[in-house]
Amino acid sequence: MRDDSEFSEFAEAAVIRLRQTAFLLSRDWHLAQDLAQITLAKVYLKWRRIDDPHAYAKKILLRAFLDHKRRRSSDEFAVGELPETSAVCDQPDLRLTLFEALGHLPPRDRAIVVLRYWEDLSIRAVADLLNLSESHVKIQSMRSLARLRTLLDEDTPAGSATGQP
Repeated sequence: MRDDSEFSEFAEAAVIRLRQTAFLLSRDWHLAQDLAQITLAKVYLKWRRIDDPHAYAKKILLRAFLDHKRRRSSDEFAVGELPETSAVCDQPDLRLTLFEALGHLPPRDRAIVVLRYWEDLSIRAVADLLNLSESHVKIQSMRSLARLRTLLDEDTPAGSATGQP
């Protein structure tokens, strides 16, 4: 049986990854923090009964995000500067462009892309987490990537894709 000290260790190890995933889903650092806290609180409530806390936390995080997007209050739009992050990126402009493009995807499609390509989960794992069929995950992954390519191509300055000045 697990105790509270084991939960504390789990929470310390998982919170950064949960927050990063929540940010990719929501594009809002404050909401990402809230979603990570909601997730950890719900994991704590079931701590002694769950077999795989990491898988359970991902499922709770996704449900919290999708529930938030269903509420009318989720139409809020945060403005201002992005907070500094500890993530290392050689091309910060590309990273911001990708975050912007992800924001144009519907929440469930964004969740599929983040889980498949950021979290590196299998199609079956994504389907199980989102309660979808595997074929639906495959189709939506393909469509979402095509949409992202289109959006990213539109944002590319003329000639830069071909290497011309």
